Amino acid sequence: MTDIELPRPTSRAAAPATNRTFIDVINDYVAIMKPGIIVLLLVTTLGAMLITVRGVPPLSLVLWTMLGGLLSSGGAGALNCYIDRDIDQYMHRTRRRGTASGTISPRAALNFGILLSVAGTLVFLIFVNPLAAMLSLIGNLYYVLVYSLWLKRRTPNNIVVGGAAGAMPPLVGWAAATGTLSPAAFVLFAIIYYWTPPHFWSLALLKQGEYGRVHVPMLPVVAGAAETQKQILLYTILLAAVGLLLVPLTMGWLYLIGALIINGIFVWLAVRLVREGTKKLARQTFFYSLWYLALIFAVMVADRMLLT
Repeated sequence: MTDIELPRPTSRAAAPATNRTFIDVINDYVAIMKPGIIVLLLVTTLGAMLITVRGVPPLSLVLWTMLGGLLSSGGAGALNCYIDRDIDQYMHRTRRRGTASGTISPRAALNFGILLSVAGTLVFLIFVNPLAAMLSLIGNLYYVLVYSLWLKRRTPNNIVVGGAAGAMPPLVGWAAATGTLSPAAFVLFAIIYYWTPPHFWSLALLKQGEYGRVHVPMLPVVAGAAETQKQILLYTILLAAVGLLLVPLTMGWLYLIGALIINGIFVWLAVRLVREGTKKLARQTFFYSLWYLALIFAVMVADRMLLT
């Protein structure tokens, strides 16, 4: 972590609570795993598994892969919360995390994150295959070491370069189902890679003041809202173009129609964001981006199941 001078926190969430129950403790540990992000990552992992073969992979393989992904991504999330505990208490959406409020000690968070990360890697190695284990570990370490420790507080390109970590799950899913990687797997990687900037930058537009207070150089803080909105549009167009590469590789007409509609809505929101530049449109763009991955992967799976 970098040394930054911050004002003394004013929120009551910064003070450790007393008379806590066992359920409260469990909830705190689950929260620092970042379950919302885990769901998105597992959706893309499972989606990749389902489009690699005819029909559904063996249930046991799916379950072990989902468990390994949950543990590995949860461990990375916990380690990120450990690293960012000093700034999380100053941001509204993160100040109630146990690592920020003090209900989880730094040592406990660090040990918890390492334990989950190791357990996830072992699940992949023992019950799935070595390639999936290696890819999962690379994604975990990239998120923790490259994004959280190195990039996040140093460059406005943190999301662009760091986005590779969140794009690893489709490669893990593909490797889990096939033991290999193919060009289509790397297109899935590219879809999430180009999805990441518009997703996070639209959120950063809403939290620009908070990022500025804790000296995190998110793009809106460094370049301003107008430039961020233009970059969101650029990456959304790139995302739409990259997604169409799946059509000649593995997808059929159902995916093509679905991708045009789903990406068309995303681009339309980004165009409106550039033209109007309101917080309301930034919020709409962000929330649509949350649904985007589930929608696009659902169309992929439907195309494979119905047309192949």
